[in-house]
Amino acid sequence: MIRSVVFDVGETLIKDDREWGAWADWLGVPLNTLSGLVGAVTAAGFNNAEAFQLIRPGLDLAAERQLREQAGVGERIEESDLYPDVRDALEALKASGYWLGVAGNQTDRAAELLRRLTLPVDAIATSGEWGVAKPDGEFFQKVAELAPGEPHEILYVGDHRDNDIVPARAAGLRSALIRRGPWGYLWASDPIIRENADWVIDSLAELPRLLAS
Repeated sequence: MIRSVVFDVGETLIKDDREWGAWADWLGVPLNTLSGLVGAVTAAGFNNAEAFQLIRPGLDLAAERQLREQAGVGERIEESDLYPDVRDALEALKASGYWLGVAGNQTDRAAELLRRLTLPVDAIATSGEWGVAKPDGEFFQKVAELAPGEPHEILYVGDHRDNDIVPARAAGLRSALIRRGPWGYLWASDPIIRENADWVIDSLAELPRLLAS
């Protein structure tokens, strides 16, 4: 039985268009150039931050984030960035008695912005706050400590095979891959997903029915 559901952030709850577009503008390259490089390095098994190094070797990502903030073009997460199914799905799950959490590879600033949205969830945490990022197993240990229930009673929902589904399964959690965003579409039919994910879904709206059954 599932007691808790924890959600990834990018391309699970929010669309990443705004942030990638802001980075492309900041680095002075077309958005499709940055997007293509992110896709290439991720498909090759590297962290997507490697794409920034291809554009500007030696770039300090944390320092550049700070410079963006100082220039007034820092991170923004607004209601319009949420996927349309998010609020209804969260409210339905909450009404059914599930504990809900959000935990993803985001900055401290992103955590603050997510909390301002007042989503119907019980807790929000990010890798920036925890000091450990996916796919590190310690991240999922923290998810298991955050959410009520034994690991097998916690469902982690994300769009990324290597950052979400595989390490969640290794930590003893249940998992669901959402088929949206580039990685969700890329890996939805991957054999590794079939071996590790409990479900592959097209919308968060499917979760209340799946968990009830």
